[in-house]
Amino acid sequence: MSKRILIVDDAAFMRMMIKDILTKNGFDVVGEAQDGMQAVELYRELTPDLVTMDITMPEMDGITALKNIREINPNAKVIMCSAMGQQAMVIDAIQTGAKDFIVKPFQADRVIEAIQKALD
Repeated sequence: MSKRILIVDDAAFMRMMIKDILTKNGFDVVGEAQDGMQAVELYRELTPDLVTMDITMPEMDGITALKNIREINPNAKVIMCSAMGQQAMVIDAIQTGAKDFIVKPFQADRVIEAIQKALD
């Protein structure tokens, strides 16, 4: 059975890029959110196997959304995505419970590698 994934990014073209990579590799994209608040609601509603989460978003940032999702499910699998390879953000995301961190622009093989690693 294909793994169910929720994509969270405030940029529609980034969501489209990730969705394209995932669907071509046999994953089932069950939902898309454009900010952290929407991500938390959709996580609760859809219970995906994994979430790809942008860090910098309006309303609620990715790290706050990650904390909220992990309150719903302490075993939630979340991979953070950001254009900014800022060391502090990466460390913060991992300490908060992110399984991995991918940097934009995405390289398809790196996205798939991170997702497969997180789902194992």
